[in-house]
Order: sequence, then C-alpha cells, then structure tokens
Amino acid sequence: MKNRVLIVFLIVFCASYTIDAQEMWNIPSEPGWNVVQEGDTVSFKLSISGSEEGYYDFKIDYEGELGISFDSTGNFFWVPSHDLVSRIEEKKRFSTIITAISKNGQKANKQVQFDVIHKNRPPQINDIPVFYVKQYNTNKYNLNKASQVRDPDEDPIVFQPVLEDLPEGASLSELGILSWRPSRNQFRSLQKKPLRIRFIVQDQPEKLESTGEIVIQSTQLDLPPDILIVPSDSIFSVREDEVVNLNLYVTDPNGDENVVDVGFLSNNLKVDKSALTKYTNTQWEFKWTPGYDFLLEEGKVDTIQVTFFAIDESGKKQDKKILISVTDAENIEKKDLRLYQKYRSMLLETRDLIAHLDENQRDLNKALKKAKKGKKHRSIVSATLGAATGISPVFLEEDPRNYVTGVGGTAILTLGTLEATEVIGRSKNDILDKLKINIDIRNQLQTDGDNFARKYALKTKRRGKSYNADIDKLKAELNNKKLILLELPADWTNSKKPTDRNIKKVFPDFNNEGYSDIND
Repeated sequence: MKNRVLIVFLIVFCASYTIDAQEMWNIPSEPGWNVVQEGDTVSFKLSISGSEEGYYDFKIDYEGELGISFDSTGNFFWVPSHDLVSRIEEKKRFSTIITAISKNGQKANKQVQFDVIHKNRPPQINDIPVFYVKQYNTNKYNLNKASQVRDPDEDPIVFQPVLEDLPEGASLSELGILSWRPSRNQFRSLQKKPLRIRFIVQDQPEKLESTGEIVIQSTQLDLPPDILIVPSDSIFSVREDEVVNLNLYVTDPNGDENVVDVGFLSNNLKVDKSALTKYTNTQWEFKWTPGYDFLLEEGKVDTIQVTFFAIDESGKKQDKKILISVTDAENIEKKDLRLYQKYRSMLLETRDLIAHLDENQRDLNKALKKAKKGKKHRSIVSATLGAATGISPVFLEEDPRNYVTGVGGTAILTLGTLEATEVIGRSKNDILDKLKINIDIRNQLQTDGDNFARKYALKTKRRGKSYNADIDKLKAELNNKKLILLELPADWTNSKKPTDRNIKKVFPDFNNEGYSDIND
C-alpha cells in the first residue's frame, strides 16, 4: 500500500487563559509533522515562551490506550501501534489535550491532533511443526491452520511453493494445503534424512511476501499395515461357477519391508488357501470360484465371510472383512454337454439321411439306365417281372388255340414275339420323378445341415433361444413328407462309423469344442 501523506496541521487553542496573553506554545511547526504512519515515531519537546511565569508543569489527556509517553517537563514520545488503524480505514485522527500549569496554579490548554495512517506489514511465519508422512498414503498438511502463519493486518494471504524444493508428486495449494504421497524410494530416502521445503506467503492486495520452511519426516509411530481391496465393495454376489476376483494392495506406513505375512481366514472350508496368490510383497490376488456342487439344495443362497489380514514385523495386524453371497445356479457344464449332444445327434442324423439318399440316387440311376435300354426280342414269359398285378390269357388273332400267359406291364405284341420298350413294371417317368425328389431333399438337407453346423458351432450360441427352434426346423426337413415316395428301406444302416471325423467330412463347420468322441 502506498503511503499517502496527508498534510494536516490543525492546532486549536482551547483555553481560557489566566496566563499572560503574550505566552507562546513551542511545538513543531513543519507541515505534516503530526501525520504519522503506524510504527513510526513522533517526538518533540514542548515549552511555553513569552510568559513571566517561567516554569510550567505539563500533562496530557486523550481517549483510549494510545500508549503516548509525555512527562511533566514537556517531553513527548509516541510510536502508534499497528492495530490503531485497519486496512479498510486507511487513516484515522486522534486528539490530545495538553495542559500547562504554572507555579501559581494558572493553567493553559492546547489541543493537538495526529493523523495516523495504516502501514501494511508482511505475513508472519513462526516455526512450523514437523510434517510426518506415511508411505503410499496421501498425506496432507494445512499450513494455514497451523496457527504459525498469520498476517498481522488480517489481510488475505495466499501460499506459493518454492518449486526447486518441492519433491516429485507433492503440491502446495494457494490455501496452504501441502499434499504428498511419497513413493517407496522417496520414503526410504526420507527415513535416512528429513526433507526441508521452503514456501512463500503473500498478502493481498499489497503482495508483501515472507518465506517459511517446513520439515518433512517419515512417521515415527509404529503403525499397522494397510490393506486396499479392489473393487472396494464389502459384499459380493455371485452365482455358482462364477469367479470372485479381487486385487489386494498391502502397504505399511513404516515401509513395505515391514510386512511379514498376508493371508485370509474364512468360515467356509471350501474356500481353499490356494485362492490367494502372491505377486510381490505388496500385491496379491484372490481368485475363487464356487463350483456347482457348492450348494446342494436347489434355489439356496449362502453367505460366507472372508477376512484378509496383514502383519508387520512388530506383530501389528490389520484386517478387512468381505462377504460373498453365493446363489444356486444351473450346472452350465452339464447344460452345455446336453446342448452339444443335441447338436451332434442332429448333424449325425442329417449325415445318415444324406448318405441314404446318395445310395438311393445311385440305385435310381442304375434303374433309369436299364429303363432306357429296355429288353428287346424276349418273350413275355422270359421277361424279368416284378410283382404281378393280374394274370389273364392273351389270344393270338390268327390262331385262337395258341395263347400265352400275360403279366401286368406294357408290351407290344407281334406274331410269336414281344419287344419290351420299358422294363416291365418300372416306368421311366416314375424313376425320373423319384430322382428329382431325391436330389431336392438331399441338397436341402446339405444346405440346412451346413447352416446349422456353422451357426451353433460355439456353446454360447447353443444357449440362445433360437437353438431349439432351429432344431425343430431341421427335424421337419428330416421328416419330409416326400420321403415316402422314395420308398426307402426302413432297415437301412450307414456303413460309416458315427465319428466326429466322419461328421466333419459332410459338414466342415462342425465343432466338437473339445468334447471326447466315444465312437472314434
């Protein structure tokens, strides 16, 4: 704050003199002599001249406790204290009345006024208590609340760090919050040698500064270890065969090397000690899976307690408890096996029908070939016939005595001979119709089987709602009504073994997902 000098010189004589009117008060007369800043000194020697009385005694009166020193001989001395004028007022006027008393008891009074101007002072910083820190903890120290940092004028203050002194990871806010989370190496260095950090306190708005220092040391208390569990929940809910996975971070405020043992206890013996794995002295992992046999009753829920603990060299112990709620669940392994067996059996049945249709197609091709060639120049009785539908005599026109036995079929009769244009009992058109039906059904089965094998090659896909619907669609194709027209023998069996390898030859996308093949 700029010191503004207010030149005020006001001397008011308030007296009803009984002393000679020729008297004169000898006080400073320089302009502004009675304008003073807080903490500055005002001193002068007061006397009266021009009076026949000669010697006077002096005394002074004023309001409040100004701390003015004034003796009877007129020696005036005053240092205005810094609490007389606030920074808001900036200046303030104080009045005094000086009384002179002669030997004869005659009195004279004089009023003297002083203008005191506020003087800004820098913040004051006393000895700061030692800042003790813990390893791996976010340690905080409020310099502004230590009762050691204050501004004598009650000005607002801000804190600023001396960056070259500030350790890595530490910060100092304008409010005076010193925050630091020392690493392992930093903490070890701190155990060997304390750290001294300088900081600056600046008042506002004049920005006068003072520099302070704080000593940082490692904690001298023997504190127990600390356990941090991630996730930080205290209750975990899982179903059977779901994994409970927790990360444990163990620290000791006195140094990680103080940790000697980490473990857990449970009220259920099914939680095996092997569930806790050590990676480093401070990092552990808890991984536990309640199997499908954990709960014996269907729909039951059981809650178990697990208590993790850490012990340091001095035997101090810290523990944290969690609860694990386990709910009964369907055995997904058995379910997956059951769904896989459906998947495999459907493809196996489709493979067998495709093989049967392939064999039937070969038979029809042979029959069609014979039908196209026919059996020429053979008598009716020597023709190879199928099932007879009727027998009747056939008479020759020229000689009614000659007749032969005729069997159902189509034939062209000439004198004494029969030329068959088709195999007797098997129509070529009938064979062609069956071939078309056979090929259509076979191709559709191959397409549907490939799609089914590809779509449900993974167990996660077979758990979906569309799985059973697609099985029904494939079953409908396996039971195609047109299969009756092919007159397939019901006792037919596939000569190839029902192995996964043979299924994969027909449906390349088939996947057994590691299930063993009992037929291989």
